[in-house]
Amino acid sequence: QGNYEAQHALGWMYANSVGVSQDYLKARQWYEKSANQGNSSSQWMLGQMYANGEGVPQDYVKARQWYAKSANQGNSVAQNDLGKMYYYGNSISQDYSKAFEWYTKSANHGNSDAQYMLGQMHENGKGVPQDYAKARQWYEKAVDQGSISAQYKLGLMYANGKGVRQNKAIAKEWFG
Repeated sequence: QGNYEAQHALGWMYANSVGVSQDYLKARQWYEKSANQGNSSSQWMLGQMYANGEGVPQDYVKARQWYAKSANQGNSVAQNDLGKMYYYGNSISQDYSKAFEWYTKSANHGNSDAQYMLGQMHENGKGVPQDYAKARQWYEKAVDQGSISAQYKLGLMYANGKGVRQNKAIAKEWFG
């Protein structure tokens, strides 16, 4: 009857073999019906299918198009995935400033993966001036949400005295 939430749910069931046999073709069809009505979750799922080649030929251009539709509606996971595409140059020219833009949008919605990547960008000076203090702030935000990778990076910062006074005891706590 055209209910985009039900269409999304059916797509998810077919993609994940819940109550039905796994069928990526049917998953894509249901996701497309929902996505074409503006459902950002279905748009993101289509981006995932194309990025990973799940049930469709891998196509980063289509993945980026679906991620962008979802990201422009505020989906933080799609914003993060779009940031990754620009950061790593998947199907597009590598563009750290665009990656930074999308990671920032995602991080401001609380996405810990994007927060970690902003820490990386500030620590390594990719797309932004190198700034260990900002790197530490983004890593701390990611840690607050359980990011083990960010916890490790904070440990390294204290162990090596990057942007903080070197302190092996604090480093050990972060590594612990």
